[in-house]
Amino acid sequence: MINKKKQLSVFGKKLQICTKIPLTGFFRDGCCNSSGLDIGNHIICSKVTEEFLKFSLYKGNDLITKNSEVNFPGLVSGDKWCLCADRWLEALKDKCAPWVYLNSTNQNVLEKIGLETLKRFALDLN
Repeated sequence: MINKKKQLSVFGKKLQICTKIPLTGFFRDGCCNSSGLDIGNHIICSKVTEEFLKFSLYKGNDLITKNSEVNFPGLVSGDKWCLCADRWLEALKDKCAPWVYLNSTNQNVLEKIGLETLKRFALDLN
């Protein structure tokens, strides 16, 4: 079993569940937890859009098509999903970055993306 240390949100608080339907996360535990094994850094909890899904497909990562072999249901616009930090950054540069849930986004993302940038896309700020 992989030893996952306690992981925190970008606010330094307990990392909240991103979604269990569809079941997301590198560990498929519903959270954007990560480890050294997670080369893609699946640490940003996002609400995907049709535009982003098409962008990801164009970049070679098909998040739309169902794949029963790996229990992947395929995503539709409006689904929550733990995205790779680098893919989100690419989408930002291409003006199609999806919205984010900061309380469910792993604080490790701050090594690549500033909190102020993420806040511009946040759905869970009061």
